[in-house]
Order: sequence, then structure tokens, then C-alpha cells
Amino acid sequence: MIVSERYSRQILFDGIGQKGQEKLLNSKVAVIGCGALGAMQLEMLARAGVKKIRAIDRDFVEFSNLHRQVMFDEKMAENQLPKAIAACERINQINSDIEVEPIVTDVNYTNIEKLIADVDLVLDGTDNFETRFLINDACIKLNKSWIYGAAVSSYGLTMVILPTKTPCLRCVFENIPPPGSAPTCDTAGVILPIIAMIASWQVVEALKILTGNLDNLHKGLIQVDLWQSTYTKVNLQGLLERSDCRACKEHKFDFLAAEKRQIMTTLCGRNSVQIVPSQSTKLNLVEMAEKLKPSAEITVNKFLLRMKIPNYEITVFSDARSIIHGTKDESLARSLYAKYIGV
Repeated sequence: MIVSERYSRQILFDGIGQKGQEKLLNSKVAVIGCGALGAMQLEMLARAGVKKIRAIDRDFVEFSNLHRQVMFDEKMAENQLPKAIAACERINQINSDIEVEPIVTDVNYTNIEKLIADVDLVLDGTDNFETRFLINDACIKLNKSWIYGAAVSSYGLTMVILPTKTPCLRCVFENIPPPGSAPTCDTAGVILPIIAMIASWQVVEALKILTGNLDNLHKGLIQVDLWQSTYTKVNLQGLLERSDCRACKEHKFDFLAAEKRQIMTTLCGRNSVQIVPSQSTKLNLVEMAEKLKPSAEITVNKFLLRMKIPNYEITVFSDARSIIHGTKDESLARSLYAKYIGV
């Protein structure tokens, strides 16, 4: 195979070389979530020469994305382009030799197996644990390697999951964090450097997998806080053998079977969607109101919290049940719930 001048400096790197580049040019990767992490993953994969990339996202570009989502520009935000479409338009400008496939959809238990069935690797660019646990189930079932990543504020973490060879996400995080317990970009903010750091870790591990350099994988859970200047690698050696994980040991795929899924109901005549979380919890609504104040107009009492954002109103009850007013689109409602409530 004749490889173009485009990749000549990458081929000079001993870890990849000519053979590794040829493997990249015969690889197919799915990126689930094309926001901050996903946008940067997509650009780096495209520039590296991954031949086929599937970009999957349910959301559209907003001005609040632009400080950290590097694929997008003001015109895309003005036109409210779907992120998957906008990202692939940008990739076509970066590398017209590769194939990119934008898919605008809500990834859920009905479609995830089809979305990843023909790829070599899956990268996590999502913003919520429910989808990550769903990815974990599907990848273990289909024997697909995937790379977890998360970033908020100045803190991020990532790990590689190779089914049957490494611990899976549920070995490390047995259950989804309770609603409202985990910070989000809309409650704690986020800075671009942590996005770049975690996306870079994910992509370099992806390049190792795709080129067959498995011995060079970091084999741990990487935790980084750039503002506090801290770095930790949690050693996961032996965890797979010790684990009694329902997913990778028992092959019981709760999220793929929708047993752990949020219950969603479109409310008749109210242009609203009700979301009931998959696990019961008790929220401190006053504390949540303090976190959300910078992002929305808030009213709160001991029974409920009501927040107004452009075009929508979200009512949150103390058991984390929520009603999203202003839409009947369950995918949009799920996105707003993940953005502000944090699951």
C-alpha cells in the first residue's frame, strides 16, 4: 500500500511506522457523543488516518459549546446544526481521504448494538453514566474494545476496556451515581485543557489498540486534575479476577435489557416529558439550587425545584423525578435531564 505524504511524520514514529499506518487506514471507529471529548477525538482520529469514522450524537451546536468543543464555530451555533453533522463537515475539510458517517440519534438499548456491530473500537464522548453503562454492556456482549472518558471542571478520568482481558466499567463503578450527586459542565463548569488531556489519552490508547500495540496500554484508571496539578493512575491489575461483575462475569446486561433505564412518559396535553430515574434517591433541593443558579432562573421549596432555561422549564422533585416542560421529544428531554441533573 502506498501511503500519502500526509502521514509521513506519523510513520516516522516507531510506535506506528508503515505497518501501523496501514492498519489505521483499514480501521473503523465509532465515537458516541460529539461534544467536547467526542469532537476532539474525531479530529485527532481523522488527522491520524483512521479510514472509517462513525460520529453519533443526539444534540445540536450551541454558543455555550464553543469554548471547549473544538470542531464547531459560530456559524454552526447560529444554524443549530446537529453536532454529528457539523463534526463530519469539519472532518471532510481536514481529511477528504477518509470516510465519515454522521448519525443523529439518541443512543439507547434499541439501537446501540447495530451502531457498533461493524466497528473495531468504540470511544466514549458522552456526558452521562446511563449511556456509558449501556456502551459497556453492548461492547462486552459483542466483544468490542472501548475507551471510557469523562471530564468536568478541571478534573477528568479515563480507562480502556478490553472484554475478557481487562476489568469493565461496572467492575470499577458498580452502580450509576444517584441523580444530582455528580457535577456536570452546567453545574461545575469545565475548562478546555482538561478536555484536551482526556481526549488525548483516549485517542493515544485508541491508536495503540488499532495498530496492535496492546502491551503499551496504560492498563489502569487515569485520574487528572489540571487545576490542582494532580495525576493518579489506579492500578486495576487483578480486579477482573476478583470481580463478581454482573456484566463481564455473569453476562447479565441490565442496561442493554433496559432494566436500569430511566422511565420516560410524555404527558398528555402538557407538551412535557416526565423522567423517573432508574434508582430511587433523595435530593437536597436547596444544595442543587445553589449549583444551578449560574445556569438558570431558580425557584425552590422543600417539595420541588423549578428552573427556567431558554425555551424550557424543568421541575425536579426530591426523589429526582423530573418534568421537562416545553417538549414532547424524549431524546431532547433526556439530554436536558443529563445536562442539569447529572445522570
